[in-house]
Amino acid sequence: MAPPFLVLGLETSCDETAAAVVGLDARGRAEVRSSVVASQAARHAPFGGVVPEVAARAHLELIEAVTQAALAEAGVTLDAIDRIAATAGPGLVGAVMVGLSFGKALALARGLPLAAVNHLEGHAISARLAADLPYPFLLLLVSGGHCQLLDVAGVSACRRLGSTIDDAAGEAFDKIAKALGLAYPGGAALEQLAIGGDPERYPLPRALAGRGDCDFSFSGLKTAAARLAETVESDEDRRDLAAGVQAAIARQLAERSEHAMALYAAQHKSRQNRFVVAGGVAANAVVRARLEATATDYGFAFTAPPLAYCTDNAAMIALAGAERLAAGLADGLDAVARPRWPLDEAAAKARPTHKPGRKGPKA
Repeated sequence: MAPPFLVLGLETSCDETAAAVVGLDARGRAEVRSSVVASQAARHAPFGGVVPEVAARAHLELIEAVTQAALAEAGVTLDAIDRIAATAGPGLVGAVMVGLSFGKALALARGLPLAAVNHLEGHAISARLAADLPYPFLLLLVSGGHCQLLDVAGVSACRRLGSTIDDAAGEAFDKIAKALGLAYPGGAALEQLAIGGDPERYPLPRALAGRGDCDFSFSGLKTAAARLAETVESDEDRRDLAAGVQAAIARQLAERSEHAMALYAAQHKSRQNRFVVAGGVAANAVVRARLEATATDYGFAFTAPPLAYCTDNAAMIALAGAERLAAGLADGLDAVARPRWPLDEAAAKARPTHKPGRKGPKA
């Protein structure tokens, strides 16, 4: 399964139906030939969040047309595709099943190898879509459902250094935005509202400040900000609170990343250290700037995916699938959709962030 080859990627883990065509050359470098994303935000906006059944039905309606659009944008037909990659989890299981089943059908009908991809692994290596980024690197994966620090040695070789013990950063953004009366999706709306605000006006809690590990906690910030949101009266109040929330989230991400950088540097002596930020929250300009400054202070080269590859997309799934297949990690047609699928399963079992029976982040 050595490259070069052309991969069709499919992504349906939540509320974006996406398809992409990505080439992997003989040196293992990616070329994005197309990337098509159909957002379902308008369908979920009336409910203030993603409705799993609505998402799954929308994927069923859109997956074929989105795939055809990706092939057309790439200027190829299915005859040119050498491999199929589809998200197999984690995510809304009904939604995941749509893209995975569609990918299996294509692989079976065309006689092509299939890669059942961990959605988080797609995010983990998404920066490699547009940059010459060699392994290994330290990764902060931060999105609506995930917040964790990982030592990434290669595809299928991620070691967890820390994770959220309650809410993810993107979840905090969205729920606080809702408390401020902002429309769904709230993270981007809160960022816009925060422009020109005073981030120091409202006191907000500083979670886990005395701990030396790499874990995160955003539930206290979320609760405090939601209570403050009930007291704001003017547009200026709302703007200042939004700015404070954004700064507090950026501060915690930077502080916990500092611990991870120190640990990573001690374990990777004599190597060039690289710090990668990926996931939807990496699109936030204030968060990205704070993390880039932190990386510079600790002697790490900073990389983040282009904004188009921060949020859910199929190009990252195609690349992760391509790298898995190049390493001989093909999957059978019996691959299952997984609502939960940690990147570092050994760490998840040895050091679970949530007790059995409790709901929590998909990671």
